[in-house]
Amino acid sequence: MTVTIVGSQLGDEGKGGIVDLYGDDADVVARYQGGDNAGHTVVHEGEEYKLSLVPSGAIRGKVGVLGNGCVVNPRTLFDELDTLQERGLDPDVRVAERAHVILPYHRVLDGIEEEVKSESGDEVGTTGRGIGPTYEDKAGRRGVRVGDLLDSEVLRERLEYVVPQKRALAEDVYGLDVSELEDPDAFDVDALYEEFREVGRRFEEEGMTVNAGAFLTDAMADGQNVMFEGAQGTIIDIDHGNYPYVTSSNPTAGGAAVGTGVSPGVVGGGEVIGIVKGYLTRVGSGPLPTELGGVVGDTPGYDEQGEGDDEELARYIREEGGEYGTVTGRPRRVGWLDMPMLRHATRVSGFTGLAINHLDVLAGLDEVRVGHTYTLDGEERESMPATTEQWARCEANLRTFDGWEAFDPAETAAEGYEALPENAKAYVEYIEDELETPAYAIGVGPGRGETIVRERPF
Repeated sequence: MTVTIVGSQLGDEGKGGIVDLYGDDADVVARYQGGDNAGHTVVHEGEEYKLSLVPSGAIRGKVGVLGNGCVVNPRTLFDELDTLQERGLDPDVRVAERAHVILPYHRVLDGIEEEVKSESGDEVGTTGRGIGPTYEDKAGRRGVRVGDLLDSEVLRERLEYVVPQKRALAEDVYGLDVSELEDPDAFDVDALYEEFREVGRRFEEEGMTVNAGAFLTDAMADGQNVMFEGAQGTIIDIDHGNYPYVTSSNPTAGGAAVGTGVSPGVVGGGEVIGIVKGYLTRVGSGPLPTELGGVVGDTPGYDEQGEGDDEELARYIREEGGEYGTVTGRPRRVGWLDMPMLRHATRVSGFTGLAINHLDVLAGLDEVRVGHTYTLDGEERESMPATTEQWARCEANLRTFDGWEAFDPAETAAEGYEALPENAKAYVEYIEDELETPAYAIGVGPGRGETIVRERPF
């Protein structure tokens, strides 16, 4: 049995909490794309753990797998594992030999490129962690894979090929003096070889590397339940999102097959759960037709025009929902729920169920609005257009719902769906009807026990 967890919006939907919720029934939790730009917070036995790479389930004793679709920064991975061990946990994390390695020069080049783009207002708003440049090298067939770290001769060969190219890019194109970098060894073949040969030795000594597809297939053949965990969300999928304001991988359900080495039939034969935040947020640039307010610090993509009631409402939702990036701490932009976006996400991934989070954040508002459709060039549309330029011209046609009173999250979760305020139920049922997909879970508070569970997909 498999369950795939997919973000339906722009990331930050609360995927980690749903992985945590259903993870008790899983034996293996496999990340299928992304890197340490994907922050998630897990609360276990009263302790809070902020992770950016280790799969959420590892906190609860599940086997965690970083699939071949991931890009892995060994420094981050070992820091997280060491920290968890210091806190008394014993995480079991395996890494796909086919996964690509984030090297120090990737991070340097990521930062430079964003800085250059910012001069023309074209920055994406990346986390600067080298994710994009690593995927770029993967596609360019000049990447270093985890399996390469296990063979010193291959590692040396790979580095001697790619590092001079990266140094030339930094020095000759961007005019950087690499000797003055905070990490002066970022473009030094010998230093990189020594560091990452040791990484390979630790991987070997701890038995961490696997052929991910075979490992997961064997686990399922043994009757184990596997959960596939996506990072980010559908609308920053490199193929199906608002390009170029996207991540460099496929958070959609198709990425679960490609990024772990199991067949599409395995993913499609299981449950695919779309995670929906009850409103909308994003960090970084790009259109947002249902956006409330305007300026949030120096977050890219903002015009200095947000004023009045909408700005105050955006600030209220941001504070109530704690809408700041787990990895970056950046304040998130806020908007109403966007149904054309969700219809697009449902079609792309084939959701069999939904998890609707953060209903408690909207409690107490007089009214809650939803972008029901768009108008583009005089025509009404129910789904997102294919290009970001068209999306930027879309005007949201808003539908208004009566608000609902505040409620006790723990009591409501314990009593079940019928304990929700009537107007909150009307909101949930509207989403279900529009997407023709049932809500398996409804998040009514931030705590682990503050979710109404209607279906257990395993």
